[in-house]
Amino acid sequence: MGVITEVTVYLGTGPKAKIFETEMSKYKGIDYSIALNSATAGLHLSCLALDLKPGDEIITTAMTFCATVNTIIHAGAKPVLVDIDPITWNIDVNKIEEKINKNTKAIIPVHFAGRSCKMNKIMSIAKSYNLSVIEDCAHAIETEYYGKKAGTIGDFGVFSFYATKNLAIGEGGMVISNDEEKMSKIKALALHGMSKDAWNRFSDDGYKHYKVQHAGFKYNMPDLMASIGIHQLRKLEKFSIRRKEIWNLYIEEFKDLPINLPAIVESNTRHAYHLFNIGIDEKRCGISRNNFLNQMNKFNIGVGVHYDSIPTHPYYQAKFGWNPNDCPISYKFGNETVSIPLSPYLNNNHLDRIISSVKKLINKNG
Repeated sequence: MGVITEVTVYLGTGPKAKIFETEMSKYKGIDYSIALNSATAGLHLSCLALDLKPGDEIITTAMTFCATVNTIIHAGAKPVLVDIDPITWNIDVNKIEEKINKNTKAIIPVHFAGRSCKMNKIMSIAKSYNLSVIEDCAHAIETEYYGKKAGTIGDFGVFSFYATKNLAIGEGGMVISNDEEKMSKIKALALHGMSKDAWNRFSDDGYKHYKVQHAGFKYNMPDLMASIGIHQLRKLEKFSIRRKEIWNLYIEEFKDLPINLPAIVESNTRHAYHLFNIGIDEKRCGISRNNFLNQMNKFNIGVGVHYDSIPTHPYYQAKFGWNPNDCPISYKFGNETVSIPLSPYLNNNHLDRIISSVKKLINKNG
């Protein structure tokens, strides 16, 4: 007979979270996966697992969501930005080494929009300078690079399951690694630094006392969210096929417009097709990026900006003295980029309306 508790269905972190972790490990072909409440938590904990000291630095890209940079700061390190490659929109691997010094401890490459960074070069640099690598895979759950799955190439891989992501459960994240010792620390840090999570404390084997080993956080994923994640992971490949179809349709339909389109998918890689970004250069298109956004919204088509360049934000300017012109390619991209809808749930009528709206605005003004 099982132990009687206040609930009969586990809503906190319990068996469903464990199943989700196991299936993620199988999907990625990796030893350890830890389900969390966000990718932000995963990035933060991965940084903390490096045992950073005051003055340590971590290199990342200037074209990313603010969480990438914020987690470096919260871990007590200084973020150091590298500009992007103008073709791939990922971190420019040829500019990384010039930012490395005696304080550099890690690199966080971001697989922007679902396209893999040049991980062979990044890992070669990391090995030469004895640096850790944390892959920010928030856009890249399906992504592969020369036969290796994104998140398994570096020391850690961090994934997002936010409502807009390819695997969406509303809120949630995952960190993966083959490093048992560091993942054990992350596991503890994710739930108050305790030696036992609640599910393991209350079991048929009897109550187990916990000990606080670290000053931890409340970063765990509840079973309620993990239950959704299990089913979303099982549908991921089906969704990926549809995303690719839409991505290729956009490329074909927009190829003759005076807009900047994503680069072709490199051979020996797999793109996650998370975002479809177009670049609106006002001189070429006859319409500003912001006006284009507003007009698309008037057509009831949801669009977004991914992202403004990190040095444009007031907080980082005040704290680090960063200037947008420090990373000019990221700055230009951030001023021109628009993300148009890319979802497996878009039907052909939706797509016709999106495509015709883009063409109408560009042909009218270009």
